Amino acid sequence: MQGEIGDAAFKSWLKPITVNGIEGGTVRVTVPTRFMRDWVVSNYGARIRSLWRGENTDVRAIDVQVIARGDDSPVNGEPVARSGKAPVAAPMARRSAAARTRNSDDRVDLCAPLDTRFTFDNFVVGKPNEFAYAAARRVAEAATVPFNPLFLYGGVGLGKTHLMHAIAWHITSRDPDRTVVYMSAEKFMYRFIRALREHNTVDFKEQFRSVDVLMIDDVQFISGKESTQEEFFHTFNALVDQGRQIVISADKSPSDLEGIEERLKSRLNCGLVADIHATTYELRLGILQSKAESMQVEIPRKVMEFLSHRITSNVRELEGALNRVVAHAQLVGRDITLETSQEVLHDLLRANDRRVTIEDIQKQVAAHFNIRISDMHSARRARSVARPRQVAMYLAKQLTARSLPEIGRKFGGRDHTTVMHAVKKVEELRSAEPSFAEDVELLRRMLEG
Repeated sequence: MQGEIGDAAFKSWLKPITVNGIEGGTVRVTVPTRFMRDWVVSNYGARIRSLWRGENTDVRAIDVQVIARGDDSPVNGEPVARSGKAPVAAPMARRSAAARTRNSDDRVDLCAPLDTRFTFDNFVVGKPNEFAYAAARRVAEAATVPFNPLFLYGGVGLGKTHLMHAIAWHITSRDPDRTVVYMSAEKFMYRFIRALREHNTVDFKEQFRSVDVLMIDDVQFISGKESTQEEFFHTFNALVDQGRQIVISADKSPSDLEGIEERLKSRLNCGLVADIHATTYELRLGILQSKAESMQVEIPRKVMEFLSHRITSNVRELEGALNRVVAHAQLVGRDITLETSQEVLHDLLRANDRRVTIEDIQKQVAAHFNIRISDMHSARRARSVARPRQVAMYLAKQLTARSLPEIGRKFGGRDHTTVMHAVKKVEELRSAEPSFAEDVELLRRMLEG
């Protein structure tokens, strides 16, 4: 087959295959990722079986299984070995003819995983997201670049990442030779820093400026990172000049991004900016119905209406709530009812009754210590500003479900280690200074009340 499909395709798809043996006329082979399994089965399965039968007429089928090995991460702490259909992590969307013969290993490492659950068919469209959905489909289906860039923005868990994955899957399924790179802005920055450290910026530039479609998620992460913004700006210009498509997502519109250079903001605004609003009750209900159908589980209408009314924060949390309800029913053998749902989700429902945001915390702390809200994001290190900022970071860690990196980003793009230091410092001061502890406790009660 290497002679039929060429060295590059052989190296990418067939060389990683390991033969486990033949059992009852079925050849059992393994590959390291589920995406590779799906690709091998759909594109080379019949040909492999035909060639094998030419060598051994007893062979009737090829069973391709997944066994993670080497650096591949296990699932739930255990090595994966399965051949059924499951959500997958893709190495990278298919590569162009030029890229297939150059830096193929780097290409695989370059792109973040794609999830096959995130397709246009699985995206539930409603009034809050219909414009962003239509724009994403237009980009995915257009033969030429309709607008550059497509900039998607909205709050956490509203569907930005889903749409970006859907664009990538749609483009690569229609035209496997197009090079699509999807990654977070954080990974773009780390790759750039590594290239600087290794004195290898020429290869870095070539990798990013030779793609057909560049998709950058959470671009707000490069806020305040001047060198990264500079390189991203030049990469952006090079791709636009070549007529290549760029898709970007963020939590705010380009104009509202803080710590981003004006010339980059201008570039981000020059294409189509599409926002995704908070979900409506009808959209949440539709999402739950779609989720229940995909899980093949019967959910009482009252339960779905209850969840749609009570869990309003984001889609991710809504789907997680349904997963918990279904898992509980299956594990303990009880019917799904309104009462059991309330029992299982008591902590989530309580959190949604009064959800404190980082913005709420910053406003309350700034008012309490008589500083400006902008000081929460600034680089000022004066104690009169730094101490209230540390208190706000501490409260954000205590009162929200945000991760340390997410909290850091909300405070002027600071590193997660800065947040860890702030939390430790505030805890020390609370123990040592009773008046300071009273201030922090007062702020906590005000925010929770």
